[in-house]
Parts: sequence; structure tokens; C-alpha cells
Amino acid sequence: MASLQDQLLNAGLAKKSDAKKIKRQKHKAKKLQQTQKVEVVDEAKLAAEAAIQAKKEKDAQLAAEQARLREQKELVAQVKQLIQSNIQTYKEGDIPLNFTDENFVKRMYVTEATQKLVVQARLAIAKHADGYVLIPTPVADKIAQRLPEFIVYRADDTVDEATTEQDHWYADYDIPDDLVW
Repeated sequence: MASLQDQLLNAGLAKKSDAKKIKRQKHKAKKLQQTQKVEVVDEAKLAAEAAIQAKKEKDAQLAAEQARLREQKELVAQVKQLIQSNIQTYKEGDIPLNFTDENFVKRMYVTEATQKLVVQARLAIAKHADGYVLIPTPVADKIAQRLPEFIVYRADDTVDEATTEQDHWYADYDIPDDLVW
């Protein structure tokens, strides 16, 4: 295959005199570099190397961003699969189960048994598709480790020390904690 210079000459896009002039300049620069150990600065080569380096950095940033997005999608898929495979079916009852989601109070109507399971922290409420579902608390803990925004409500098992001290004062009184207003 002929050189680019030959191809341009054959196509009539370059003149023979220009080709000879460029060839002489390259030869002089090469000879000067060899004899005098002078570093000839090729600005075009430096610009090309800088452009290549910038492209590599940009490609690395894009690859990192794509990897981060891919990992995020994988996490969302894992969470959705965990929720889908662990949905606890419940009968719709007449007891409202109130919870907050993004500063909005939401309500599910459940039976008394289901409400007790939620209050006892055996079930948690998670987002699923356009609604909310009940899932076991251990599964909710796994989901909360990955993407906590999918868990809408989970009863806390921890009890404050101040609460236990206050409970001693009221130990003689029976106070229902599931009042319906």
C-alpha cells in the first residue's frame, strides 16, 4: 500500500513541490537531532499525545460512572427480587396501620393479627411497584443494608433506658399501645 503522501499526490490533492519540501524538513530535523543531540519539539506530536491522554482520562471517568450505574441497577434488582420473593400476604381488615413515606402519612387496612406482627417488629412495610407490601423483618434488614429507601416502616426492637425507667412508674396501670383514634 502506498503512503498517504503518494495517495494525496495521485489524487491531485497535494503538489509534488510541497511533498519534497516537507520531506526535506523532516530529514533536516532528523539529522540535526542525531548529530547535535538537540531535542526537536514536535508540537503536533505533543498535542496528539495530550489529546490521547485527555481521551483516556475521560474514558476512565465514563467507565467508572457506567460501573457505578450498573452496580446501582444490580442493587435495585436484588432488592426488588428480595421483596417479590418474600411478600407476606395479608387479609385486608378494618384496623388502619398508619406509617409515613416521604413526609406523607399512608394507611393500610389490616387484621388485628397482622397489626400485632408489625408492632412486634416481625413484619416490616416496604415499597413495591406502586404500593406497599409486608415483608419479614430479617429480609427488611437485608434490604436496609443495600438500599434503605425501600423500607418504609420497621418497628424498632431497641428500647431507650429512659423509657424503661418511666415504665416502672406506670407498671401498675394497663395502658394500651394500639389505640385507634
